[in-house]
Amino acid sequence: MNRKIIFSRMRRSYFFVMGLVCLVLVIAACYVLPIFIVHDPVTNVLENRFMRPEGFSRGFEGHVLGTDQLGRDVFSRLAIGGQYSIRLAIIVVFLQFAIGTVLGLTSGYFGRWVDTVIMRACDVMMTMPTLILAIAVLAILGSNDRNLIIVMAISGWVQICKVTRNNVSIVKQQEFVLASKALGAKKPHIMFRQIFPNVTTQIIVITSQRMGLVILMESQLSFLGLGIQIPAPSWGNMISAGRQYLATQPWLIVVPGIALMLAVLSFNFMGDGLRDVFDTKRKV
Repeated sequence: MNRKIIFSRMRRSYFFVMGLVCLVLVIAACYVLPIFIVHDPVTNVLENRFMRPEGFSRGFEGHVLGTDQLGRDVFSRLAIGGQYSIRLAIIVVFLQFAIGTVLGLTSGYFGRWVDTVIMRACDVMMTMPTLILAIAVLAILGSNDRNLIIVMAISGWVQICKVTRNNVSIVKQQEFVLASKALGAKKPHIMFRQIFPNVTTQIIVITSQRMGLVILMESQLSFLGLGIQIPAPSWGNMISAGRQYLATQPWLIVVPGIALMLAVLSFNFMGDGLRDVFDTKRKV
């Protein structure tokens, strides 16, 4: 598809523009504003417990979004927790992308018993609820960043694998692939240099949406105490710690809840927008 057409569709896609604006706001809050933070997000200052949000009346010297039950600055914890979530989501989605595309390419290209084995493995993974599987594995192996990444990576590759496999099954029948086979091109070259570039459109859309799903799943596990461990900040464990103070100190749960909502919505909107952008049936 022509680049001018792609950029034109991006500008006219409300979902893509809304998602991009929300994502820029989230990234700016997580990676730009922390440059000015003066409060340690993990140090307890008990004399400052439950201070109400001061806004920017004292600049970054004050507690912009108040403090929590241990006197820690909510704004600094919110920003650093967002960095953890985004960085972890990038790693997990990259692993899901790598596993799903390699298995999907292999299944779609070779077919026969290879396809049967990989598709049955997908069926097995789909029968297990992702959150319950993650809780079970983390409860057995222990809660740390490495295990969290592993369990989310192995539980999220199925959709990418199935979409890739279906598209490869179609593309491998096209003339340029058959010509390469006739000329003696090696299978890895055909799979990764010729077929793969022609099946990336839907994978890009799914990958964008999975970023939001991974951030949400990490927050759910952190809420249950199985994700990022205290005292390291995470939107999930901030919501978990603040829920008992909802009636008296609502900012402890409302602020990270809004941040989580914006992050997930931004990636979902961008995924929907990219689907419209790459839709070949849509008129220019």
